[in-house]
Amino acid sequence: MGVAVKLTAILHHQLPPQLPNILSHHHKLNPLSIPRKLTGNMSCRCASTAAAAASGEVIKEEEDDQVLLIEPLEVDEIKGICSKWEWRGYTINYLKYEGLNGGDKLSPPVLLVHGFGASVAHWRRNIPTLAQTSTVYAIDLLGFGASDKPVGFEYTMEAWAQLILDFLNEVVQSPTVLVGNSVGSLACVIAAADAQNSLVRGLVLLNCAGGMNNKAIVDDWRIKLVFPLLLLIDFLLKQKAIASFFFERVRQRESLRNILLSVYGNKESVDDDLVEIIRDPALAEGALDAFVSIVTGPPGPNPVQLMPQIKIPVLILWGDEDPFTPIDGPVGKYFSSLPSQVPNISLSMLQGVGHCPHDDKPNLVHDKLVPWLSALPSS
Repeated sequence: MGVAVKLTAILHHQLPPQLPNILSHHHKLNPLSIPRKLTGNMSCRCASTAAAAASGEVIKEEEDDQVLLIEPLEVDEIKGICSKWEWRGYTINYLKYEGLNGGDKLSPPVLLVHGFGASVAHWRRNIPTLAQTSTVYAIDLLGFGASDKPVGFEYTMEAWAQLILDFLNEVVQSPTVLVGNSVGSLACVIAAADAQNSLVRGLVLLNCAGGMNNKAIVDDWRIKLVFPLLLLIDFLLKQKAIASFFFERVRQRESLRNILLSVYGNKESVDDDLVEIIRDPALAEGALDAFVSIVTGPPGPNPVQLMPQIKIPVLILWGDEDPFTPIDGPVGKYFSSLPSQVPNISLSMLQGVGHCPHDDKPNLVHDKLVPWLSALPSS
């Protein structure tokens, strides 16, 4: 069973995670008048050093510094303030959060797009911080979270990208910064690459995936080693009885915990709350069909072909301990090469961080993301 669980994790680029404690924030946010409190012993002062693996920065933690904290949203609180939006006959779950400053925001609105297996709640440690300067939206992609999971639906990256664009057009109705993790990042890339679209103001990619599943990354030697096995798993998962047995084992708490521990650099982030955030939607009707369709479906557009079409500002944040899209793999190498070639793209490597930086060590992400948002051009 351990092998099957690990292969499932590899197959999916990402089983996203969540953290329960408190949001750490850095002194840079003092001018933003953020309500917060001091803690005594926590360490998280961010220092910049040269990156060895990429032409960006390495952000690392240092000890003996005070950390300014903002309380995260509770999972039940998130559920209570979410809304529903009808998209092409399906119900989509989303959150709008404005924080204490209401509609008086200094930065453009942001839309947070989760990765595989996650939901709006995956951003609970980020929403309160970002809401100090931006109106924050977060969405459950079709097939995940509290959004519909229609039986027989063929999930594609293009469908998710269109959902994002329609959400911007119908709900946000304002130029918006897209912030995505893993396959959520790729969906945002596809949406931003739409030449006719004027509603995407900026793009933030957190360990962007190369496809909806790892069949897209055939030029990585690690994938080549297991590629025949991936095809076999595809075949087996299309057998209903086998898929049901496999999915039931994967969504067990300890199986999920083991997968999440392999994904996160900060192991303390993997607690009971996180496991339930991932597990609860997997128990819903239609979750198995979504799981099989995504794992066995087409990987979707390649970001290498899409990124040259994107002229808006782009911030890339990459955890250097990502086991799914490692910085030395083909996808990581491509994204790490972009800042030296394209002026609208910047990159920071985050040291000791896994596949989901925003939840793994959110203070490192905020120290880069918040100033970047505030520096976006006014139009």
